[in-house]
Amino acid sequence: MPENLNLLRAFGGFFLIFWTAFNTALVDVVGSEQQIPLSVVKLWASAFGGEIKSIAAKYSGSQLLQKKYKEYEKDVAIEEIDGLQLVKKLAKNMEEMFHKKSEAVRRLVEAAEDAYLKHEFDADLQYEYFNAVLINERDEEGNYLELGKEFILVPNDHFNNLPVNISLSDVQVPTNMYNKDPAIVNGVYWSESLNKVFVDNFDRDPSLIWQYFGSAKGFFRQYPGIKWEPDENGVIAFDCRNRKWYIQAATSPKDVVILVDVSGSMKGLRLTIAKQTVSSILDTLGDDDFFNIIAYNEELHYVEPCLNGTLVQADRANKEHFREHLDKLFAKGIGMLDIALNEAFNMLNEFNHTGQGSICSQAIMLITDGAVDTYDTIFAKYNWPDRKVRIFTYLIGREAAFADNLKWMACANKGFFTQISTLADVQENVMEYLHVLSRPKVIDQEHDVVWTEAYIDSTLADDQGLVLMTTVAMPVFSKQNETRSKGILLGVVGTDVPVKELLKTIPKYKLGIHGYAFAITNNGYILTHPELRPLYEEGKKRRKPNYSSVDLSEVEWEDRDDVLRNAMVNRKTGKFSMEVKKTVDKGKRVLVMTNDYYYTDIKGTPFSLGVALSRGHGKYFFRGNVTVEEGLHDLEHPDVSLADEWSYCNTDLHPEHRQMTQLEAIKRYLTGKEPLLQCDKELIQEVLFDAVVSAPIEAYWTSLALNKSENSDKGVEVAFLGTRTGLSRINLFVGPEQLTNQDFLTAEDKENIFNADHFPLWYRRAAEQIPGSFVYSIPFSTETANKSNVVTASTAIQLLDDRKSPVVAAVGIQMKLEFFQRKFWTASRQCASLDGRCAISCDDETINCYLIDNNGFILVSEDYQQTGYFFGEVEGAVMNKLLTMGSFKR
Repeated sequence: MPENLNLLRAFGGFFLIFWTAFNTALVDVVGSEQQIPLSVVKLWASAFGGEIKSIAAKYSGSQLLQKKYKEYEKDVAIEEIDGLQLVKKLAKNMEEMFHKKSEAVRRLVEAAEDAYLKHEFDADLQYEYFNAVLINERDEEGNYLELGKEFILVPNDHFNNLPVNISLSDVQVPTNMYNKDPAIVNGVYWSESLNKVFVDNFDRDPSLIWQYFGSAKGFFRQYPGIKWEPDENGVIAFDCRNRKWYIQAATSPKDVVILVDVSGSMKGLRLTIAKQTVSSILDTLGDDDFFNIIAYNEELHYVEPCLNGTLVQADRANKEHFREHLDKLFAKGIGMLDIALNEAFNMLNEFNHTGQGSICSQAIMLITDGAVDTYDTIFAKYNWPDRKVRIFTYLIGREAAFADNLKWMACANKGFFTQISTLADVQENVMEYLHVLSRPKVIDQEHDVVWTEAYIDSTLADDQGLVLMTTVAMPVFSKQNETRSKGILLGVVGTDVPVKELLKTIPKYKLGIHGYAFAITNNGYILTHPELRPLYEEGKKRRKPNYSSVDLSEVEWEDRDDVLRNAMVNRKTGKFSMEVKKTVDKGKRVLVMTNDYYYTDIKGTPFSLGVALSRGHGKYFFRGNVTVEEGLHDLEHPDVSLADEWSYCNTDLHPEHRQMTQLEAIKRYLTGKEPLLQCDKELIQEVLFDAVVSAPIEAYWTSLALNKSENSDKGVEVAFLGTRTGLSRINLFVGPEQLTNQDFLTAEDKENIFNADHFPLWYRRAAEQIPGSFVYSIPFSTETANKSNVVTASTAIQLLDDRKSPVVAAVGIQMKLEFFQRKFWTASRQCASLDGRCAISCDDETINCYLIDNNGFILVSEDYQQTGYFFGEVEGAVMNKLLTMGSFKR
């Protein structure tokens, strides 16, 4: 740490002077023998800052663009965004979209129930169906396998070019089930009638992805038909009845206490089967359910001792935690079931009164190798006559000596009894309890629509990574008179909705540069949010284990009292404000702003929608006006592109439109060539305005590029602009093959282009600077370990000289790092007369010079290896000093 504190204090002054001119700080670590006068540092700042800003302004064309927008100022209407009205409108749009998906599912339910009503079970039925695993498979003689007939598959761009059959569905049967079992063959036969409904739904709503029917018998009918491949062991382990969409639709939310016998007679294989049974039960519980596990012998042993006497939410993290503790169970002593039952009933009763649980079904799952009594006195005390708690008993082992007692306990308490002899029996036997819990819904014909939280559909993985989905599902019941009284569940139908479909209903241009929309489930888990990152690293398709249960409080972490979260979970409508720190550039930089949050519920779903708008320029937008002829002419410029992920026109509705770019769709819509296109007229009008206003910059850039004396060392490589309507213009001052950063502004460079949920990084950062000033940075690159050979400079264009005025565009350049650094060293080595002496230059071995940006990252250092690193990593003591002086905030 330098000893000359007077000089260190000068850093703060220099930092502030340089900040206004250049938005970076010059820091020098000084040895005890040499000092650089503050006046010299100011001189360097002025010389370098002035030159580099001049270069950035010249090549970006910022002054020309600012002038052009000023010329249209009188024709522009500036409006303040009404956040509450906006969120209500967006919620209504989402509600309509969700309703459309629900209606598709409802049509499937009606078709399935009618088909079953007309069907008579035939134990000898022979039916050749398309088995998804066997289709197109041949034997050694070239003949198609049984259930493996020819099934035409054609790559389809709507399904990410997967080979599918959009005319037919096919059927998947888990490997552990016999695919010609009479129950399965009959179910496949009557459910064949769903094919025409699948196709009709897809014709009505071409944005639909997968549609399916999951049978209570275990088979899975999927549309469009697709080939299923076994894993490396030749196994298809997928069982639709284990999926969350199936379980949520089939049963009501439930509170469950699982009792596991760990007495001495449970040693060996029995305890292994018991643990697997518990694990399988946990698989059937979802985020709307609550549970606890108690092991018993002559004493009670809570599997998680910290959670005795209560129940916890059955989210993924809790279930995995309990599974880890299951491994610690061992068998010894005598089984005292009466103590366990008393504890379970007391716990369910007390938990029910807290109002924290599912407030719906309650059950006790008993896993044991026998019961010496029926314990009717306990049931009489706690459960009769209402029988609000169902008892499900699982007899472990082959012996049937105690089967009658366990069977009586289940039947006397509206439950179910089953015997599990081997590990192979576990899965099928556990699933039986779902049929019992579904009976009230079946008898009352409650066709509730359920929606799942976000999950990843790996079958639709694309170049941008795995695709996030939510599923809408409904139960299918028997309408036959003799079975309605028993409440027979036939299965569940569902369809998938990509989360990006939700984003299409949210016009990003109305939310402003930093604004965003997000949706959460009734459990507070994120359905969509810009900060939801399901993958560990970009480019690596390795998903995070708890990506589907990320709570809103984990990303809106400044909401420490959960005011926003609780209001949205409780489906309220309102507003909330707080100061936030938003990280950008993969978490390496931070923007500090005040956000206003507006929220409301999405009716007909368990979701709530929120909108965040940043104070200041983020609360305003403007409306310009030009003729369609002018706008179309300027949209034709070769340097123009539009945000691919923004929905100017909905090209998903008709197959013939799906190959169109948004730019092509707008042109065809405005010229009347595609009247069926549904387009956002307001957004198109605004993008036409931006095209006209920004058009002169193309000629300006071209003249610079043609002037050979300009940019002779090719230090500036790219100029670019973006507008608040997602319009971009790019100009290269060097050949494409000469670009130092080939990915910049391409689809691979997610941070620096317009996406569905954020503006480019250079745009967002520039918007937070003083109008007219440039912000500089070295783009981070995971491939080059934080080192990059370019510097980006950008500035915001505002309509008025006012921080509340909307930022209408941003422009910038990218230059070679070597060019940028050479300009700095030239400025810092200029001599200045100070008491007749020349200024001390930075190449003196006792002096180190650094140029750092406004987030503390090194732009220039004599040690090139330090470029791009955080200054605190290199000179921690000096960085701490800068913090204490107020030059930076932690």
